[in-house]
Amino acid sequence: MPPPPRLTRHFPAKMTDAGYRQLRAFAAQSGLTEDEALSFVFENLSGLLDDATLTHRLAGFKDRLPQAD
Repeated sequence: MPPPPRLTRHFPAKMTDAGYRQLRAFAAQSGLTEDEALSFVFENLSGLLDDATLTHRLAGFKDRLPQAD
């Protein structure tokens, strides 16, 4: 059995309200803390992505971000 994961990295991150609500809902539904849920998503990112829609959704998200002047 592999050892339990250790949450050793800390970084400041900004999230949209919608993204944070989704993270909290996923964490609650899966029985994880928000930190554990976010780690799970990033560790399994390639298996969670649908390549057909990723590019389209990423472009739409980038368009919504405020432009740096």
